[in-house]
Amino acid sequence: MDVADLGLPVDVPSTALFTDHYELTMLQAALKAGTADRRSVFEVFTRRLPEGRRYGVVAGTGRVLDAVENFRFDADVLGFLRERNVVNEETLEWLAAYRFSGDVWGYPEGEVYFPGSPIMRVEGSFAECVLLETVILSILNHDSAIAAAASRMASAAGDRPLIEMGARRTHELAAVAASRAAYVGGFATTSDLAAGFRYGIPTVGTSAHAFTLLHDNERDAFQAQVDSLGRNTTLLVDTYDVTEAVRTAVEVAGPELGAVRIDSGDLLLVAHRVRQQLDELGAVNTKIVVTSDLDEYAIASLAAAPVDAYGVGTQLVTGSGHPTCSMVYKLVARAESADPKAPLVPVAKKSSGGKTSIGGRKWAARRVDGDGVAEAEVIGTGAVPAELADRQLLVELVKGGEVVAREPLDVVRDRHAVARGNLPLSATQLSRGEAVLPTEYVHLRSGS
Repeated sequence: MDVADLGLPVDVPSTALFTDHYELTMLQAALKAGTADRRSVFEVFTRRLPEGRRYGVVAGTGRVLDAVENFRFDADVLGFLRERNVVNEETLEWLAAYRFSGDVWGYPEGEVYFPGSPIMRVEGSFAECVLLETVILSILNHDSAIAAAASRMASAAGDRPLIEMGARRTHELAAVAASRAAYVGGFATTSDLAAGFRYGIPTVGTSAHAFTLLHDNERDAFQAQVDSLGRNTTLLVDTYDVTEAVRTAVEVAGPELGAVRIDSGDLLLVAHRVRQQLDELGAVNTKIVVTSDLDEYAIASLAAAPVDAYGVGTQLVTGSGHPTCSMVYKLVARAESADPKAPLVPVAKKSSGGKTSIGGRKWAARRVDGDGVAEAEVIGTGAVPAELADRQLLVELVKGGEVVAREPLDVVRDRHAVARGNLPLSATQLSRGEAVLPTEYVHLRSGS
C-alpha cells in the first residue's frame, strides 16, 4: 500500500503551536487595528545557497501540506494560550475558528532552486498567513538541507544505492523527516521503520556488532544470522579480523552469501582486499556494503573501489555540514484595505548587511538552452514573457484552503532526478563554487 504523503497527522494534538509567540501577538494587534483581513502575499526564499553548494533541493512540501491541514487551535491549545496570557480573549475566539482558507503556490517538491527563487508563495488574509511562518520554515529548512546533502551523495555514488541510517544521530521525529528527505534526494532505502511505516520508504537492516559480541565466537554469530535470515543476508565482518571474518562468512553461508558490510578502517584498501578474497573463495556475486561516517567526499573517494552500496548516517541527517538552508518567509505584497478588490501593493524590508528583500508577487521560470540544459533562473513580477510561459516553475498546492497537489513520494523522487539531470554538468562537482545557474530578475523593485 502506498502511504506516502496521505495526510497522516503528526504525533501532537495539532501543529498550531509549531509557531513563535510573536506571530500571535502580531495577529492580536492586527485584529485590533483592523488590518488583519488585508489580502497579503508571503514568499519563502533564500538569499544565498550554503557555502560551496551549486543548487538547492525543495523538500518537505508534502509535510507542509499536512501541517497546514492540521493547524488547528483545539481546546487544549487554546487553554494553554489563555493560561499563559499569550493573547486576549478576542484573539482566542478568532483562533478557535482558524482554518487556512487561502492559496499556496510553490516549486513542486523535488525541484531544484537557487538564490532568490520564490520556493513557496502563501496568499490569503494577513492574519491567516502570518501564523504559518514558523511551521513552514522549520519543515522546508530542515528537509531541503537533508535533501540537498542526499542529492550530492547520490551524484557521488552514481549507480550504487545509498542506505539512510541516521536515526540514532538526531531527534526521533527529525529522523523520520530526514529519511523522507533523503529518499527525495536519491537514497534507495532507510533503516528507520517509522519512515517506512509513514512514507512507504523501503527499509533494510541485518545486524550490528552487538550481535556478534553476543556469541562466543564469530562463526556462531554468522550461523545464527544465516539460519534466521537466509544465505542472502549481509554479514558484518569487521568486529575482529576482517580477513578471518570473510573466510568464516563464506564457509557458513557459502558462495550464495548476499553481502558483507565493512564499518571501519581504510575503506578503500579494505574493500579491494575483501573483493579479492571473496572472488578467490568463489563468492563472486557477494556484494560489499560500506558504512562509517561517510559523506559525499568520502563516497566520491570510493568511486574506484569495488563497493556496491553505501550506508550513511551522521553526515546525512546533519545536512553534511549545512543543517539549514536559511530560508525566510517575507511579506512581499499586501492590499491597501480589507476590501477583497483592493489592489496589491509591493512591500519590502529596507536593510543593509545582506538582508535585502524584493517586493511584489513573483513568478519564476527556468530558461534552457537548445539542448534542454538549464541556463538561468528567471524571476519577475507582472506578465510572464512569452518565451518563458511554458517554463514556469510554481504550481498550485492549496486552493481556497484545500490541498490540490498531494502526490506519492516516488513521483517526487523521480522529479528530483530529472531536475538534477537537466542542470549543467558542473552542478555535480563537489569542489566549492557558486550557484550553477545565475538568477535573473525582470521588472522587480528592490527593498534596498
